[in-house]
Amino acid sequence: MDTSESSTEPQTPDPVAVDPPRRGWRRWAMDTRPLRIPAYRRLWSSTIVTAVGSQLTAVAVPKQIYDITHSSAWVGAASLAGLLPLIVFALWGGAVADSMDRRKLLLITNTGIAVTSLLFWLQAVTGLGSVAVLMALLAMQQAFWGLNAPARNASIARLVPEGQLPAANALGSTVMQTGQVVGPLLAGVLIPVIGLPELYLIDALALCVTVWAVSRLPSLPPLAGATTRRAGVRAIVEGFRYLSLHKVLLLSFLADIIAMVFGMPRALFPQLAAETYGSYGEGFALGLLFASIPIGAVLGGLFSGTFSRVRRHGVMVIGAVVAWGLAITGFGLSGNLWIAAACLAVAGVADMVSMVFRGAILLSAATDEMRGRMQGVFTVVVAGGPRLADVLHGAAGSAFGPRAAAAGGGLLVVAAMLALAAAVPALRRYRV
Repeated sequence: MDTSESSTEPQTPDPVAVDPPRRGWRRWAMDTRPLRIPAYRRLWSSTIVTAVGSQLTAVAVPKQIYDITHSSAWVGAASLAGLLPLIVFALWGGAVADSMDRRKLLLITNTGIAVTSLLFWLQAVTGLGSVAVLMALLAMQQAFWGLNAPARNASIARLVPEGQLPAANALGSTVMQTGQVVGPLLAGVLIPVIGLPELYLIDALALCVTVWAVSRLPSLPPLAGATTRRAGVRAIVEGFRYLSLHKVLLLSFLADIIAMVFGMPRALFPQLAAETYGSYGEGFALGLLFASIPIGAVLGGLFSGTFSRVRRHGVMVIGAVVAWGLAITGFGLSGNLWIAAACLAVAGVADMVSMVFRGAILLSAATDEMRGRMQGVFTVVVAGGPRLADVLHGAAGSAFGPRAAAAGGGLLVVAAMLALAAAVPALRRYRV
């Protein structure tokens, strides 16, 4: 690893040095070595359960709000109501994760999310019908999630050897992307059969499994000798100062911002489904467009053995973002639904590669006492980028048409990423 950006903490011996090279089809298959580690296996297993369960609630909340108000504007407002708590508590949660036992924090926050899901179920089963209550519960849920995500992600580097971090990120990201495909489809099937309240209850029960799995993790207190401070504004500011002094970390965030803000065209999907691909059936076209990126990401994860052992993490991030931009450009230029869906699936593969190596850089280049705060910033970037993209692409689609807006955004991604890589060499030089 580049010593100018690396952590000085001791690492577990890396099994990649002793594992025999994989041959034949196994070179392509997902690298499952991290699952040999019991602690990581428990953390990952809990993600399998909650990845689907959380998507049930993600579908149920906007459905219930629309049933009450018959207004898409209220549905959009609810989404924004959850954004501010997520941003605030993700930044604070990163500081908390650096100042206390991360296992204890995961237990507290997962329990809080489970209680919130039970409250969602209670208001639904009693027929309360209050949008204000739903938005308040959504804000509470997102606050707990903001506290949870930095601790969960920062814990991985304490459970998995450095050489296996890309593989661990691929395993986790694949499960989350699979949940984004299976969860909404399952919700669509279950709502007419069991109703909305039961979706909330299923999510709450799934979270109980998560709490049990987390309770089986080893204790993860701050490392001996690490400087810990009270999790306040000063600790958050120190995190941003640390980020500004470590170029490779800052550039990994900028790479994601470039890809998502300029190149995430999901706000254009409804208009494209109605105007460009209406002949295929508007509902079918809309569903296919929304599903294509997650499907591509899942496929990228399943075949992540092709890249999870690569050492030049920075080059992989740059290449993945450029590939994302080119795929989105192809999507915008296509007038055929199947070609457009194929382009989005390719973009999903590129997004998976980007996620894997940005996550690996974040875990390996930051010291453990700063990993929580870096993961807090990461959570904000991942949550905020697509929402900014919705605003920009929506405005551009109205002004120039949806296909031109998507293609233009893709080209901007390519140009901006190549310019950043050329101007600041720290990212392209980073390797482990």
